[in-house]
Amino acid sequence: MAVRRRQRRGPGGGRALLAAVLLCVWWRAAGERLRYAIPEELGRGSLVGPLARDLGLSADELPARKLRLSEEKQYFTVNEENGNLYVNERLDREEMCGESASCSVSFEALVHNPLNIFHIEVSIEDVNDNSPAFRKEALDLEIGELIPPGARFPLETARDADVGSNSLLTYHLTSNPSFILALNENPGGSKQPELVLERALDREKQSSLELVLMAVDGGDPPRSGTVQVRINVTDANDNPPVFSKRVYETRVAENLPVGSLVLQVVATDADAGSNGRVSYSFGNVPEDVHLLFTVDSNTGEVRTAGLLDFEDKSKYVFSLEGRDGGGLSSHCEVHIEITDENDNAPEINILSLSSPVPEDAPVGTVVALLKVVDRDSGENGQVSCELSGEAALSMVASSGGSYKVVTASALDREQAWEQRVTVVARDRGRPSLWSSRELVLEVSDVNDNAPVFEEAAYSAYVAENNAAGALVLRVQARDADAGANGRVSYWLAGGSAGAAGAAPLVSVEARSGALYAQRSFDYEQCREFAVAVRAQDGGAPARSSTATVRVFVLDRNDNAPRVLWPAAGAAAGEAAGGATSPFEVVPRSAEAGYLVAKVVAVDADAGRNAWLSYELVQASEPALFRVGLHSGEVRTARAVSERDAAKQRVVAVVKDHGQPALSATATLHVVLAESLQEALPELSERPASAEAAAAAAAELQFYLVLALALLSALLVLSVALAVVARLRRAGPPAVLRCLGAQRFSLAGAAFPADFCEGTLPYSYNLCVPPPARAVPEAAWPPPPPPVPAVPVLSAEELLGRDSCEKPSPSSNVVVGEPPADAGALQVCKS
Repeated sequence: MAVRRRQRRGPGGGRALLAAVLLCVWWRAAGERLRYAIPEELGRGSLVGPLARDLGLSADELPARKLRLSEEKQYFTVNEENGNLYVNERLDREEMCGESASCSVSFEALVHNPLNIFHIEVSIEDVNDNSPAFRKEALDLEIGELIPPGARFPLETARDADVGSNSLLTYHLTSNPSFILALNENPGGSKQPELVLERALDREKQSSLELVLMAVDGGDPPRSGTVQVRINVTDANDNPPVFSKRVYETRVAENLPVGSLVLQVVATDADAGSNGRVSYSFGNVPEDVHLLFTVDSNTGEVRTAGLLDFEDKSKYVFSLEGRDGGGLSSHCEVHIEITDENDNAPEINILSLSSPVPEDAPVGTVVALLKVVDRDSGENGQVSCELSGEAALSMVASSGGSYKVVTASALDREQAWEQRVTVVARDRGRPSLWSSRELVLEVSDVNDNAPVFEEAAYSAYVAENNAAGALVLRVQARDADAGANGRVSYWLAGGSAGAAGAAPLVSVEARSGALYAQRSFDYEQCREFAVAVRAQDGGAPARSSTATVRVFVLDRNDNAPRVLWPAAGAAAGEAAGGATSPFEVVPRSAEAGYLVAKVVAVDADAGRNAWLSYELVQASEPALFRVGLHSGEVRTARAVSERDAAKQRVVAVVKDHGQPALSATATLHVVLAESLQEALPELSERPASAEAAAAAAAELQFYLVLALALLSALLVLSVALAVVARLRRAGPPAVLRCLGAQRFSLAGAAFPADFCEGTLPYSYNLCVPPPARAVPEAAWPPPPPPVPAVPVLSAEELLGRDSCEKPSPSSNVVVGEPPADAGALQVCKS
């Protein structure tokens, strides 16, 4: 189970009283370091500790605070639900820290809202998971038979990758009457096994011996490793090699070229010949020593075989063996300390980047969290960090090589949609090394700009009689914001009070700002109107602005002149009877220039379209009258003579000046008479045409008979049979006698004809009232006395036949005052 320790460091008694609350919170967070201790080789998912609880975060806060780790290699992970820290992969202390006495992993825990950083350190405790191991499978010794008892023969030491008590080794030797095992303690605390000769060897009795050397570590439970010791009994070689020093120490700089001399060891042997010739080799050393160093077997020179890196390892300790030709050997320790060089530039790591950041973020908002690391030590590893580039950002130093990038001034996306700065980190080495990393911060839009119209007021000119849906004007507003905040829609905000119903006259397209006419405009009804167009963006809350659009309707020549005098019904009245139209009385003594009348006309259009001119187009006596071009006054062009007809008809045309020009006609009836009484006979004359009356009466009679026949089919059939029978007895048809007689009476123009059809048992008299007079009451004298009623006889009465009976009093037609319905036809049954 993980062991948790929490250590706090106070900010010091000299804290400034005016420090901001944000800096106080940051100082407290930066001064806390959580420490956990776990054994190595824990399985994935093993609990390290309740990280969220130790940071003072509850389970409800975890989703909003977004707790996460910033370590480059994810040895650990945080559960998002409970905030516990778990092992993410197998941890091998020996692989991570090598022979270092302490091993720990440091990383930062980041929390957001607000952004803060906590330093976490997890100590990896060693477990006894490595057994002692010898470099060789067997140790070969050659011992001369003349060597006296008590001689010591150093043996190769075993190596245990663990640390602490787990790496403390003890040695055991299998029982043998000739040798015992002795342990000598080295300066570093390790034990050196030595084989001690208990009694003299006799090569002739036993030329070789095989022993087993066992190395046991101090773990619980202990682990062990063995190696076979093979002893070859030789002739006398009684002096082993002797090194000049038991420990050789040196200090070299990192990054030495390959092949550079590090140090030289020297061992001497008092023997002669091959027994006194010493060769050098590595003892039981780690693999990295073989990769980085070489030893010359003849000279004992130790040289570099690879590049030394202080950041990987700052000190190497290993043993060298000197062996003579007789098989005797001795060992020494070599301590090589690596000094640091400024060979590592600072590394800039972006732990957190809040991009995009809203443009309304307050000054001092943390937008990025950086960590700068320099693997060098001392001054070579001391780093200063700064921002280069013109941007509204600044950098604030934190603890543990961390830096916060905060906003130094207000952001404006419309001026700069992104903030681009370069982070420059520089160490204090000589020469100084530096590195840089570009930081790009996108600024997100906030709806802080209202739409702006290109013009505050617009004017549009539209000719009247336009088509519904015609384009009137296109307004445009621009919004400096982006996305939905800059998407402009257009609406009608209202119209001017002077233009009643102005809003329905036009409509605006929401996206394009185009104003369209809702219906055809009429200059005579509305000459101008104003509407307010509102431009609104899509932000929340939305912003808007308003522009006024004034629409001027242009006149077209779409109205013909309208004649006010003489009245428009004059021509119709003349066509109906000629006597109902208004007239002017001109004395026959009138001289040239006499004012007959004035044609009064108006035009609803404006401008040139309403300029009127008058022209005489028709007259009974063209030379008698003239019309004023602009006044419309009808005057006599010459003096009236006796030869001029009493009734004159003058037609004037009124034209406007439009393109094309429109016109109207005015008909004026003039009576040449000295007085009104003299003009009345002329007005009462009405031509009568006997042929026309007979034709009209015959046609009317035909339709009446046909209608009666269709409605009374049975009656007509029976009557027809009776008539046929009577005609056979009476001779020629009575209808022929009726048709041969006089069919109408010429009692005057005001009397209608009376008809009789002899084929029916009864006759019909058609009564047609005289036409109504439309002349104003003041212009006419009292009507003449009524004409006495005159009976109209049928053809049967004239022929003395019985087929047509004597007319009854009801068959007489009296013509006097017109009936109430002057236009009706009256059928009188006799």
